[in-house]
Amino acid sequence: MTVASAHGPEVASSTAVVRVMNERAVYEHTRLLGPVSVSQLVTASGLSKATVGLAVAGLERAGLIRQLGHRRGQAGRAPRLYEINPAAGWVLAFDIGRSWIRVALADLAGEIAVRQDIKARTRTAPALMGQIADLAQAIPRAAGLGHGDVTHTILGVPGVYQPDQGRFRVAPNLPGLERPGAFDSLRDRLGPSFSIENDVNLATLGEQTYGLGQQVRSFVFLSFGTGVGMGIVIDGRLYRGPNGAAGEIAYLPVPDTAPGDSAAARRHGRLETVAGARGILTRTRELGAVTTRSAEEVFRAARRGDPVAGQVVAEEAEHMAGAVAAVSAILDPDLVVLGGGIGANGDLLLAPLRHSLGGILRLPPPRVATSALGRDGVVLGGVAEGLARAREVLLGARSAGVAVRG
Repeated sequence: MTVASAHGPEVASSTAVVRVMNERAVYEHTRLLGPVSVSQLVTASGLSKATVGLAVAGLERAGLIRQLGHRRGQAGRAPRLYEINPAAGWVLAFDIGRSWIRVALADLAGEIAVRQDIKARTRTAPALMGQIADLAQAIPRAAGLGHGDVTHTILGVPGVYQPDQGRFRVAPNLPGLERPGAFDSLRDRLGPSFSIENDVNLATLGEQTYGLGQQVRSFVFLSFGTGVGMGIVIDGRLYRGPNGAAGEIAYLPVPDTAPGDSAAARRHGRLETVAGARGILTRTRELGAVTTRSAEEVFRAARRGDPVAGQVVAEEAEHMAGAVAAVSAILDPDLVVLGGGIGANGDLLLAPLRHSLGGILRLPPPRVATSALGRDGVVLGGVAEGLARAREVLLGARSAGVAVRG
């Protein structure tokens, strides 16, 4: 009843489900190839010209695709060209951190209409939830839209989310999120289609879609900042693990380090305790730089040649090299991408990290590079994942006979 095209998405040849499946296939090919003609869609999908014509007509009536004009410069009648309708849906993506909320509103073509960074109210969970809900109303208004125009909202949050309990199992850097029902107040205010995802997983998807992970089948994204975490792509797909905890490398053991605060190590993880922002500050103060207020200041001081800061940065590179070595021995990735507020300092970290890695691994080390997406990685990954979910919502509404806005 169904056939798989060697050229792309699965299509069907008969039965009542055919229209839905064929429209999905045609929409996806239009998204990937557009502007595209019916004959090109026939070639790409493997469907007949009549079937493609019916699918195009249905999608055009629903407002999901639109005519763009005619292709010029060839003999005979110029074919009509089609593209997806960017205004048929919108995605709202949040990167929720301890200090900042970064948010973007994008259309179905991935064009960002609004992009803002706002200081986060993270003292209590209710204050943070209220701020997110308020922004979910205000950001669409900035683009001349209502919140009802948003097709899907996605939240990137540091931690392992348990949807059955509405809380995070591991979220030590945002107070109150580990309590059951922490996100209940958002359900009525974010609309029927919203999702919550680990922030490093979203940064990994951002790297796969817009950054160094494009065309790389297997890679990892290591984030070092306030927290420490990892995203994993295997054979082109994000791997979350059966409990959503894949990549929680903050809990890797760190040899040759003092135990420190055992309670902090249990809550935040041993690697995060020494290699996260707090660990860098603690180590800097142990060495005598008691006035340093942030990890960012430590890296600035290292660039100026400060010897204490230089030692701390060198130790940080060793911690990172240990993490890369452990990950490489288990996953054998083609590429390791460093990100986060600390990981972004590739000018200071990459050379000593690679040197240390060469002394740890007997196997050829993976390529290690710094993300080019900077602080936008999580929110861009949220846009990429949100677009995939929004398209499912819209095509699902189409198959159910619900009118699509746009």
